[in-house]
Amino acid sequence: MSQLWLTAKLDVIESLRSRWFLVYTLVFGGIVALLFLFGLTESRVLGFIGLSRLLVTYIQLTMAILPIFVLITTVRSVAGDREAGVYEYLLSLPVSLRAWFWGKILGRYLVIFLPVFAAMVIAVLIAVVRDIEVPWGIFGYYTALLAAMCACFLGIGMLVSALARSTDMAQGAAFLIWLTLLLFLDLILLGVMIQAKISPETAVLIALANPLQVFRTAALSLFDPQLIVLGPSAFVILDVFGATGYQIFAPLYPLLLGVVCATLGYLAFRRGDLP
Repeated sequence: MSQLWLTAKLDVIESLRSRWFLVYTLVFGGIVALLFLFGLTESRVLGFIGLSRLLVTYIQLTMAILPIFVLITTVRSVAGDREAGVYEYLLSLPVSLRAWFWGKILGRYLVIFLPVFAAMVIAVLIAVVRDIEVPWGIFGYYTALLAAMCACFLGIGMLVSALARSTDMAQGAAFLIWLTLLLFLDLILLGVMIQAKISPETAVLIALANPLQVFRTAALSLFDPQLIVLGPSAFVILDVFGATGYQIFAPLYPLLLGVVCATLGYLAFRRGDLP
């Protein structure tokens, strides 16, 4: 455990020194500042007003920005160390491959989650100072969604990084994964389903295999429990999961997906780099 924590600490220190972390922090902090500046806390959409309106917009923007940030920066981790010759140095130290791999995941998770969470905390503090009602239920659920989103794409990034043989290949694969998930949110998937003439239930279940679709639908479900904006597909989701069941499924599935991908990445890393 000491080796794991030391590796995590080292990764956190290296990340804090890098430029990507500064840009990453400024992006999400800037989003909250701009949302307050544009007065979203004073607008009303579907009955949501105040901080809840800001959080709804924030989670939608985060859904598009966070995955690509996490993937691109994470895939450089293992692949970059491989190209830099870190493994030869690593094997000469009393640090196990398991502690190094999972320590990097722990350190990277703290680095990518804390700025996003801190931006939400800042929004809450500003709301308290300005005497704006804080929707603690929405705040807690969105925090769980963000935590699951970070874990999901961190696991995917570590898997890609362990399989890729160069940093360029890893970054290209990460961008392709993000673009594919983004494109298959609604329109492309709908066109494929129409051509294939598959059942609506199967189509919806395929769509929910996409973690971005899960995040988007879960964010909508808080202020639209009947998921009216999704049209007929809402009936399938509510029949299969129920409103409460889906809100439980939304953070658990991406978290499980991230853990599975990270485990597969560790197995590939151990098999590929041990003599």
